[in-house]
Amino acid sequence: MALRGNHYDAAFEAFLRTRRTPYVAVDEQRRALLEQQSLKSMDFIVYSQKAANLLVDVKGRRFPSGDPESGHRWENWATAEDVPALLKWQDVFGTDFRALLVFAYHIVSDAERDKFSDLFAFRDKTYAFYGVWAEEYRQVMQTRSESWQTVSVPSAAFRELRSPIGEFL
Repeated sequence: MALRGNHYDAAFEAFLRTRRTPYVAVDEQRRALLEQQSLKSMDFIVYSQKAANLLVDVKGRRFPSGDPESGHRWENWATAEDVPALLKWQDVFGTDFRALLVFAYHIVSDAERDKFSDLFAFRDKTYAFYGVWAEEYRQVMQTRSESWQTVSVPSAAFRELRSPIGEFL
């Protein structure tokens, strides 16, 4: 397993290893030059037994996020660059690969654990992993913050788009 400073990426990698799912961890620190432009790398190339192989960008989020009164639970924001870059990689890799955003939720409240059917323990933390096809995310994403250059999907749409990661593997 690669040494990863990001605990969300490390947890997802450990999850893949535990399931014995073949994958390649991508060196995120190096951006690829494609057609004379710098392109953000995905985090993992994952070989799926269910359908197309996966080009994965992991988005780590706390669950729930914010204070209990805020009502924030399923944060699903990404940078404005994440989705187009992932879809460009999908074009490059071809029809045997699909771009997938994986939201890795660090469950920070024991009271929230019952909302999840599949939890993964790693380094004294508990995670739940959900996937969303990048194409579907792009269709409904909205600007979250111009200044931070982030996008997100409205909660109702995200509930319909997300699926537990096991459904993709």
